[in-house]
Amino acid sequence: MYKGSFVRKFFTSLFAFVLSGFAGGLVAQELAVATGAEEEYIIVFMVSVLVAFAVTFVFFMAQFMADPAMAVARAGKWSLIVFAVLLILLVGVVLYTDASTDVMKRDVPMVAGLIQPGIVAIVVQWLFVRWRVGRVQTGFGRSGAKA
Repeated sequence: MYKGSFVRKFFTSLFAFVLSGFAGGLVAQELAVATGAEEEYIIVFMVSVLVAFAVTFVFFMAQFMADPAMAVARAGKWSLIVFAVLLILLVGVVLYTDASTDVMKRDVPMVAGLIQPGIVAIVVQWLFVRWRVGRVQTGFGRSGAKA
């Protein structure tokens, strides 16, 4: 079977989506139980699924690059950087609003719930896709024939 087939890349991304969504949901569930969250924590579950969708698309496209192992590594690094910047902005908005300290104390578990499942989803996605892509060995000669 041709190693770079579309079907292999599709199922790699599909399984990575399922695994990262499950891992992110598990972390969100544990945080919800630990903090005694109520219905507002539904936003955390929706954001964890949104992060899993976005990261799946990024890693799916990275598999089609000329050097997929390097592209997956870069995609993982930049996904974490973009996610961190967005969450730093969110934390800044929460801290610098004109809300009382009681409202801020209530928002801290929700902000933590947005951060941790997203990071887990990105890392699980990166690990699975990196494992499946592996290193592509180029052959010797015109069509990659081994000597």
